Amino acid sequence: MSESGVGERSGVCGRFLPTTIVGVLGLLALLAVLGGCSGAGDDYPEGDVELMAPADPGGGWDQTARAMQSALTESGVVEENVEVYNVGGAGGTIGLAQFVSDNAGDPNQLMVMGLVMVGAIQTNDSPVDLNQTTPIASLLTEWEAIVVPADSEYQTLEQLVEAFKADPGSISWAGGSAGSTDQILIGLLAQEVGVDPAEVNYIAHSGGGEANSAILSGGVSAGVSGLAEVRDQVEAGQMRLLAVSSDERIEEADAPTIVDSGYDLVVPNWRGVMAPPDISDEDREAIVGMIEEMHDTPEWQETLEANGWTDFFQTGEEYETFLDEENQRVRDVLGEMELAG
Repeated sequence: MSESGVGERSGVCGRFLPTTIVGVLGLLALLAVLGGCSGAGDDYPEGDVELMAPADPGGGWDQTARAMQSALTESGVVEENVEVYNVGGAGGTIGLAQFVSDNAGDPNQLMVMGLVMVGAIQTNDSPVDLNQTTPIASLLTEWEAIVVPADSEYQTLEQLVEAFKADPGSISWAGGSAGSTDQILIGLLAQEVGVDPAEVNYIAHSGGGEANSAILSGGVSAGVSGLAEVRDQVEAGQMRLLAVSSDERIEEADAPTIVDSGYDLVVPNWRGVMAPPDISDEDREAIVGMIEEMHDTPEWQETLEANGWTDFFQTGEEYETFLDEENQRVRDVLGEMELAG
């Protein structure tokens, strides 16, 4: 004992423990103290986790949310249920508004989002933006694909672009919602080949499934979508893949890049995950920790490879800085394309 009779300070959670622990009672006391050392996030999540995909089923956000659901549960990172639900419309801004208004302070609510939402917030003049959520992590990037129906007269991207240049309005493009990565890509392609972006005949759809239906039916000349969203149709011979938006040729895509086709354009489509506003710092750290664990699992890494997604993992200040930069970049691009004020 010390001279004060209180005992020496232990390194265990800053508590004071007797210098001599005798018998079973002493051991139990030590275990009780050690049990109190757990951090605030050690028990997260308490109860089921709900994960919003703010788009209709079949699109990239829906695929990402369900991939997260599988990785979190099958790997054992989360022992509770992980439920995915869809709230479609307006490039994710309807889901965003619901997410913010209904879930403030609830750490068991998460939402998948990405570059599409950054654009849609501006083109839809959304009263709710990403500053009203809590950033957790960016997860992946996906490359865009330019496709046509299998029986299309256009065999190459060059042929499609020549027709586009000759009569922009005669080429209809199916893609995601207004301000989406899909529309940004076509606008940038128009600029690259000397077409006024305002003349692009772009037909917006609320989800990848709806856009795919328009392409497959021949209701549009061409379509732009995430590579994973059209892979099955391309492999089944229902669509022809003309080009991908990557910086390097993708081995499994069996198609040139837009750059290979003669046009200087690279467009990635990133996705991330957000939490509601007004959660505690401890809860945010716990959620980030859960997503970090998920990211490192074989299940998640296998999912990235299977879908042709590129790992793009950022958390904390790095992710917040990235979001700020993306907001400014998209605002500038959409302004030049006359899609946003």
